[in-house]
Amino acid sequence: MSHNTTEILVGGVVLAAAIGFAVYAGQVAGLSRAGESYPLTASFRSLEGVSVGTDVRLAGVKIGTVTGVELNQETFRADTVFSVKQGIEIPDDSAVVVSSEGLLGGNFVEIMPGGSPFTLEAGDEIVDTQGAVSLISLLLKFVSGSGDDS
Repeated sequence: MSHNTTEILVGGVVLAAAIGFAVYAGQVAGLSRAGESYPLTASFRSLEGVSVGTDVRLAGVKIGTVTGVELNQETFRADTVFSVKQGIEIPDDSAVVVSSEGLLGGNFVEIMPGGSPFTLEAGDEIVDTQGAVSLISLLLKFVSGSGDDS
């Protein structure tokens, strides 16, 4: 049983490239070991455009990802779990907003830090939330002229 050395070398290179791509994709997607981040929760009225894997940003810098989205059938709100990188301390009076990257861009979760000296711990809930603003409903209000003209 003879093996062609070239075939073995090319196979090794292809395998190494595949492993490198998988590692890179995991880093870009925000997949990390459990010890490197801690979970926080928030409940939104509207979570339009946000799903698992969406960026969580603070001052425009990605500090985590959304790891879970679930409908609360009692409150009819979107209960969200997101991870934040270890070492980033968020004040306990912070707000969480669903923001848009622009007219054609996607949405992301933005943390607006408060001024409290106390910080959130793993598993804490951020109570002050603002859901996604629907661009279509804003355009409809503008077109129909349902604004105050005082």
